Amino acid sequence: MGDISNTQYFRAVQEEKKMEVSQVLREVYEALTEKGYNPINQIVGYIMSGDPTYITSHKSARSLIMKVERDEILEELMENYINTRLK
Repeated sequence: MGDISNTQYFRAVQEEKKMEVSQVLREVYEALTEKGYNPINQIVGYIMSGDPTYITSHKSARSLIMKVERDEILEELMENYINTRLK
């Protein structure tokens, strides 16, 4: 048994690297397109309702989009729109 007066350190398993929202959107867009869905309608439906069934499970797109918050998706979309259209 070791010295109980010393604090032991626990090294957690390294967390999965967080994907950028733009990368998530790109992959979800591609999966929706491949399955023949209108990706804009489907992503808007998901953002508005929070219902993940708007997103196909093809290429794990549904689980991927659920890793980011809907407000982060909306923020990414608005920032991109403002930077490309209004500036």
